[in-house]
Amino acid sequence: MLDFTVAIPTYNGATRLPIVLEKLRSQINTENISWEVIVVDNNSSDNLTQVVNSFQHEWPDHIPLRYCFEAEQGLAFARQKAIEEANGNFIGFLDDDNLPEPDWVIEAVKFGQEHQTAGAYSGKIMGYFEADPPEKFDTIQAFLAIRKHGSETCLFEPEKLRLPPGAGLVVRKQAWSENVPTRLALVGRVGNSIVAGEDYEALLYLHKGGWKIWYNPTMCIHHKIPKHRLEKEYLIPLAKGIGLATFQLLMINAKNWQKPLIFLKTILGNIKRILLLLIKNRFQVKKNLIAAFKFEFLWGSLLSPFYYLKKMVTGSKQVMMKKYKSFSQQ
Repeated sequence: MLDFTVAIPTYNGATRLPIVLEKLRSQINTENISWEVIVVDNNSSDNLTQVVNSFQHEWPDHIPLRYCFEAEQGLAFARQKAIEEANGNFIGFLDDDNLPEPDWVIEAVKFGQEHQTAGAYSGKIMGYFEADPPEKFDTIQAFLAIRKHGSETCLFEPEKLRLPPGAGLVVRKQAWSENVPTRLALVGRVGNSIVAGEDYEALLYLHKGGWKIWYNPTMCIHHKIPKHRLEKEYLIPLAKGIGLATFQLLMINAKNWQKPLIFLKTILGNIKRILLLLIKNRFQVKKNLIAAFKFEFLWGSLLSPFYYLKKMVTGSKQVMMKKYKSFSQQ
């Protein structure tokens, strides 16, 4: 086993990947640790393989740079592929638009070794904007994986869904392998699906297994935000998709007697929040991008219990159909 694996899941990231690899090639103070880099191609159609090959020819011999392919579309599948392929005790996930600071790798390794109960941990995620963000963007920036939780080490609160995003997340391979299902219910935004939450789902299974989830301020990455991600066409579906996952995430660690209470609390709580938001904005939320984003998130959260039930019914029907076909073929 190595000390650390950097895993980069990417889809059509040939133009974005080089700068990430350059940042990794420039990591400092890693002489006394063993680590590797894995690029997980999530069924790309661009020249990603050629990009990786060109870097492999000039890559340091003592730091393996590997390529692997995951045909099933979805960030959850790409991350699971990375877990299976990784040789590191710890696995740090970088998206192809995440630029790590020069000491990101060594700080990640040190923190994991010093915190034996840590199943996962994340650091500062700074925004690197292609265009100026809209006014009051800081009130929703966490939804775009921009996080700053101060300069002190602290624990996240999974029971309140206060968790780090997948960007820049480091996990302990043992903890993930023993607790996270190989197929998550939430797979990421694929095709026409806007529902997100696959990173939170994995972390909630780690929490369920008794592992701690930490914030480590000594780790820092810069998240590149292109102009189109600051526009309404991207932000509104993002908000609703995150909201729709809310109830399903709350169910992971809920006891059976708690589930009806969470169902009611989710509905009533979001009705109250929506009304307060409408009153605050004089029922003109659509005229303000940030207010519209918050409304769509709350609306998605309000619908999330019904979305969850619909998925349960659809899943049950599919299981019954498979059993029927199997029986009829005998």
